[in-house]
Amino acid sequence: MPNPKDHLHRFLLERAGVSGVLVQLEDAWQEVAGRSDYPPAVSALLGQALAATAALTGTIKLSGNLSLHLRSKGDLSLLFTECNDAGRLRGLAQWRGDAAGDAAIDLAGQPEPLLAITIDNAATGQRQQGLVPVEHGTLAQLLEGYFERSEQLPSHIRLGCAGGRAAALILQPLARAGGIGQSDPDGWNRARHLAATLSESELLQLPPEQVLLRLFHEEDVRLTGDRGLFFGCQCSRERVAAVLRNLGRSESEAALQPDGRIEVTCEFCNTRYHFDRVDLEQVLRDLPETPGSATTH
Repeated sequence: MPNPKDHLHRFLLERAGVSGVLVQLEDAWQEVAGRSDYPPAVSALLGQALAATAALTGTIKLSGNLSLHLRSKGDLSLLFTECNDAGRLRGLAQWRGDAAGDAAIDLAGQPEPLLAITIDNAATGQRQQGLVPVEHGTLAQLLEGYFERSEQLPSHIRLGCAGGRAAALILQPLARAGGIGQSDPDGWNRARHLAATLSESELLQLPPEQVLLRLFHEEDVRLTGDRGLFFGCQCSRERVAAVLRNLGRSESEAALQPDGRIEVTCEFCNTRYHFDRVDLEQVLRDLPETPGSATTH
């Protein structure tokens, strides 16, 4: 069950004409962070990405999964976070070399970085993917640029991760007839400036109602919905079997260990799946045999 600290809150600033999403994570983030011995800088970025991914689901009508995927040839080789419409979260990171330091990771300083935001629609089976130019050093700046380019929608994003908690705040002006924010031309700028006064510790530690009251008590703030968030993985024995089948007979049989088993460990939740020779033959039963296959009849 979700911890009360693991929630997504949608809200409106009715006077300013601004919508927002506030995400705070505790148990879900600690479950992800505890799956590997992440260096502090990698852990901080992964926590920010996890909270941001959850918050992004609150800005759209989602039926399926939304994921954030960063690759580079630098010290941070992989960052992946995912949230679905039920609030299930998972994530992981891979690193090498200097990413193990304490200094914040400069995403724009990674060689050949590529950031993708992907939406998988479970109802239609369609996939929508947006590639984000990595022109800035922080994840919040990259996501603001994504909305500006793909949606022509200004956004203000705050991210934080420290002390076993992660959080995200997204503000966006409401689209109105005649243009964005026409009911109060200064509303968007005012909301952005107010949000900029929020410290990371306040974003992480204060209850959501206090965060919104602290920032927007004069903006007629109204909560419009919330959703619990929790750690969960989509792995299963059937999915692992499908991966082995896609590898083909030759590669799958080559993965057999001296004890006659294949062990596959899920990188997200550390669950281990074992397949012996009989199991593997059932998975591959209608695939062509490779030369020298040791199938006993």
